[in-house]
Amino acid sequence: MSKIRITKQFSFETGHALYGYDGKCKNVHGHSYNLYVTVIGTPIADTTNVKYGMVIDFGDLKKIVKEEIVDVFDHATVFNRNTPHVELAKELEDRDHNVLLVDYQPTSEMMVIDFAKKIKLRLPNNIKLHSLRLSETASSFAEWFASDND
Repeated sequence: MSKIRITKQFSFETGHALYGYDGKCKNVHGHSYNLYVTVIGTPIADTTNVKYGMVIDFGDLKKIVKEEIVDVFDHATVFNRNTPHVELAKELEDRDHNVLLVDYQPTSEMMVIDFAKKIKLRLPNNIKLHSLRLSETASSFAEWFASDND
């Protein structure tokens, strides 16, 4: 049977700051992110399976991405834990803000790499992550492709 790619879109709001950056993004600011998750697999051929004809149930894919990415990053502020931003992070946490400290500069490029790792760990063995597209604005996005990283 043919390999088929399916894509699901997710949206979330996240703040961040880029420590050491030489432009406006050194300041704390936020984006309305759109994440497009594309997986590839063979549609289920077993006619007795309730998911007959599906590569993966969109609801199952939604559950994975929601738990790993959306619920974690939505309305959070992300800082690189290896920078002085940890002082700001501590102050925000003390004021009951949702702060994420990550081991990378929280650019779209690095976030999409992080997201790919997390999603791949949760997919069933017969489904592969094909690509991710993370848009931080209407005209700017980062993409991750399995074929570039295997």
